[in-house]
Parts: sequence; C-alpha cells; structure tokens
Amino acid sequence: MRKKHVIIPIFVPHRGCPNDCIFCNQKKISGQIEEMTPDKIHETVDAHLATAGEDAFVEIAFYGGSFTAIEMEQQEEFLRHAFSYVKAGKVSEIRVSTRPDRIDREILGLLKLYGVRTIELGVQSLDDDVLRASLRGHDSAVVFRAARLIKDAGFRLGIQIMTGLPGDTREKCLETARKVISMKPDLVRIYPVLVIKGTGLEKLMEKGEYMPQSLEEAVDLCAELLRLFEDNGINVIRVGLQPTENIREGSGSDVVAGPVHPAFRQLAQSRVSLKRIEEMIESQNLSGAQELIIRTGNSNVSDVVGQKRSNIRALKDKYGFMAVRVAADPELSGEIICHAISSTTTSTVASSTGTQQ
Repeated sequence: MRKKHVIIPIFVPHRGCPNDCIFCNQKKISGQIEEMTPDKIHETVDAHLATAGEDAFVEIAFYGGSFTAIEMEQQEEFLRHAFSYVKAGKVSEIRVSTRPDRIDREILGLLKLYGVRTIELGVQSLDDDVLRASLRGHDSAVVFRAARLIKDAGFRLGIQIMTGLPGDTREKCLETARKVISMKPDLVRIYPVLVIKGTGLEKLMEKGEYMPQSLEEAVDLCAELLRLFEDNGINVIRVGLQPTENIREGSGSDVVAGPVHPAFRQLAQSRVSLKRIEEMIESQNLSGAQELIIRTGNSNVSDVVGQKRSNIRALKDKYGFMAVRVAADPELSGEIICHAISSTTTSTVASSTGTQQ
C-alpha cells in the first residue's frame, strides 16, 4: 500500500529575491505577510505532524521566495531547524524552491548536507524575450546550467513554468515545454499568470500594455502542456495556483484579472480527455453514429465527463451524437475506449492508443 505523502509548506515570501518580477507579489500569493522565523518553522511542522499519521512520507518544503538567495547563515539556520525533524525520524526529506541564477556547487553542498532531496526551479519561460519582459534578471542559459548542476549532484529536479507572461505566445510556451522535457525533470508545475494587486503586471495592464489570458485560453494551452509532459513520462504535480483566502474568484480577492478558477487542474485534465476522445472519433470515423459509449477507469470518469458534463455536451454538439454515455471499467486506469453504435446496432470500437479493439 502506497504511503500517504504529506508536504509541510514553510513560506519565506520574498526572502532572497534579488528583484521584483513583473508578475510577483509573493506575500499576497502565499497569503503570508509576516517573515518566517525558526520558532514559526517549529510551530508549522509540529501542527502538521500532529495529523500526518505514523506511516506517512513527510516532506518539509520551503516555498515562496528564492531560498538559496537568502544569506547563507539564514539558509543554514532554517535548514538546521528543519533537518532536526529528519534526524529525529519524524520527517523524510526537505525540498526547496528557488531561482535558477542562485544555484552553484557550494549551495548544493549545503542543501545536501541538511537533507534536501528535491530542488524546484522557478523557470517560468525559456524564451529570452519573455524572460526579459518579465524582469526575471537572467536568461535561459542560466536555467540549463542550474538544471544540469542539480541533476549531476543527485537531487530530484522540479521545474515551474508559467503561461500568459508578457510577450509570450502559445508556440513560445510549447517550445518552453519541449526544452523543459529535454532537461528530464522529475516533476513540473504549470501556473497560468494571474494579475495580482501591487505588481508591475497590474500597472502594465492598467496602461493597456498587457492582456491576461482568458480562462478558455489558459485551460486549452495548459491541457496541451499537460498532455505533452505526461506523454513524455513527466509528473505534473500542479496546474494552477492553490486557492487561498486572497487568491480566488470574487470580491476581496487579490486577483485583479486572469484565469483564476478553484478547480483549474480538473478543467485542464478534462480538456486532455476531450482531445483524446475527439482524436479517436476522427481517426476511426466514429462520427455520425447514433450513440457513443466511452469506457475508462473509475478514477478517470470525472475527467472524461468534464465539469458540469461539459465534455458530453461538446461531443454531442460537434459530432451530432444523440447520446454519449460514460461507463467506469475497473480493468482500465487512464485508458479510454470508445464504442460507436449506429442505428443499425453495428458497433465500432476505438481506444486511446488509436488501435482497433
């Protein structure tokens, strides 16, 4: 039986960041205004451990800023307090999130000494024009160097990318994804850009010099990215920012504009399923039938149906099916198999692998 995986987030908002990226206000994004201290680390870890369970795989994760850009003494202090839980057998590993231009062999040596096993790089884009417009302060070559150092040192590599940055396009974003795949990361996060209060991006939008992605644009692009990574065996652990009290839809939110949605990952995952089904229908000439029956694994049913049955409606509208039924099949997991039934009760079957069944 797979162990429960518990991540204990320690937010260090804006600690170590050498500049303000145009999209960033980490204190609002993380929902944390106060600075992190060793006492707060212990309070946070102890509170999570109290409900984690004895057999859980537990990680302490330093998020929110550029951890390795913090003064070395401060890094070591935070790591020492976190590592005390590793030495006590209460926590399995530590992970950090940081900037690509704040990685070198000395830093990696310190991280390894204190139990860090995963390093996530805030890459955002691998297009130099987009990086420049986003005020990232480094070019794409720095990212490739940092990724290589991390992998060579034996760490797990995480990559975070964003869609909808200033100057970005769909093709530039897809090319970033292809370059990320070439680095062979262990995990990826995809974040559509949200315009947050108090950022340079908000000012740019107010001047009419930036247009955020619509929800539909972001979902469609993130679905393509998600599929690209999954088809290459790369684990996408998040799509869209985690909703918080101030990062959400509606009044009182710090989101000024952009594709915010409480279930963004599900929207993107459902779009992936819809695209796969459409490809099967078209490659196997299943359109024009009276009824489409889709079989998939239990855990995949909601993605195939779509939020509020959106995929069912889309398939009916596009292909003219009188009925579309989704059936759970315990022998399947993420695979999708389609049966097209005509008025003469003949049936043609296609699977997500594109082969006849």
